[in-house]
Amino acid sequence: MKTIDKRMIWILDVLVCVLALIVDRVTKSIVNKNMAVGDSVDVIKGVFQFYHVENTGASWGIFKGGTVFFIILAVVVCLGIAVLITKIPGKTKYIRLHIALSFIVAGAVGNVIDRLQKGSVTDFLYAQFIDFPVFNVADIYIVCATIWVIIMTLFIFKDEELDFLNFGKKKSKSSGKKED
Repeated sequence: MKTIDKRMIWILDVLVCVLALIVDRVTKSIVNKNMAVGDSVDVIKGVFQFYHVENTGASWGIFKGGTVFFIILAVVVCLGIAVLITKIPGKTKYIRLHIALSFIVAGAVGNVIDRLQKGSVTDFLYAQFIDFPVFNVADIYIVCATIWVIIMTLFIFKDEELDFLNFGKKKSKSSGKKED
């Protein structure tokens, strides 16, 4: 496996996060400038539409008014990912993991910016045919990247390739087994 300079990986992480965040912010800005809350535009009639809502909770409107909770949760998640990123080996095999984690951070930050600015998140993508909750680009980043991380950890990486996740455990020099 080829080794990559950790600084280059950090640059990749920041670049992916910033570019993804820009796309999220631009899409929300377009919706906020061109659609009143409650307005909808059919993209594919009966299937998919742009439908502007302001959400103070999470999917399906759960935890309405939970702005402080969601901000704290996002900060904890982002800090956890930052720590995790420092532990990931500097090998090319882990680039996909870095990218997925960067998308999760971008999504969390994008929604936190909304919550800090106005106490709600701009949602505008509505899969009408299944009556799925209205969502936004940041939500797509979080959900898709989380699924990708789960797939990678379960099916792509071998157990020993994820040893960096064993925080605080060291291999015993004599037995090769992990100790607490």
